[in-house]
Amino acid sequence: MRLPNATPELRPEERIIVALDVPDRGQALDLVERLGEAVSFYKLGMELLTSGDYFRLIEELHARGKKVFADLKFFDVPATVGRAVRGLSRYPVEFVTVHGNDGMLRAAAEAKGSLKVLAVTALTSLDRADLQALGFACEVEQLVLSRARAAIAAGCDGIVSSGLEVASVRACFGTSLILVCPGIRPVANLDDQKRTVDVAEAISAGADYLVIGRPIRDAPDPRRAVAELSDRIKKALS
Repeated sequence: MRLPNATPELRPEERIIVALDVPDRGQALDLVERLGEAVSFYKLGMELLTSGDYFRLIEELHARGKKVFADLKFFDVPATVGRAVRGLSRYPVEFVTVHGNDGMLRAAAEAKGSLKVLAVTALTSLDRADLQALGFACEVEQLVLSRARAAIAAGCDGIVSSGLEVASVRACFGTSLILVCPGIRPVANLDDQKRTVDVAEAISAGADYLVIGRPIRDAPDPRRAVAELSDRIKKALS
């Protein structure tokens, strides 16, 4: 059974957010050029932030008609998080991530303007043992549901979670949250991501967007990889 998502109007290819996890603007724009019109949404994370061209790249992507997901995982005292989100709202950014407690989420939601705030739940590189070592004495699913509940209460627009928890979030909260899923692995997973799912599993569970980096960036033909992923999404939605 396929569960509904919060964005039924999106075409399959619009559900792919390509992670520009590269060290500089030149490599980022090279991949954008190679993908052309096949991709309309890009994630810019902390690696590009340290390049010095982060905000210039946001403007360049916007000029090309692309959407931007600023995956900066703000975590600080609420007042600082609020000011950071308010500052980011001056730029053409669609999504921003906040990785913090209820006060941080509320501050971000109050300052977001036209931005959509996504609450990070549990990183896909962490499993049950990792979370226990960090002091979380609960199952991963319990933590994700708790953070989803807090995101709704704080006024956030969505959450970031593994596709493994998407069905549970949809069952509990329906379509009230945008669900963005990283850790998508259409092939056997041999990297540092631990809680991964494939495209069909994430979409069938109710995911709205899939953040995909290495399977596209490292493919011999990135544009063909996107086309194949879009086809898998289309089949999962049918």
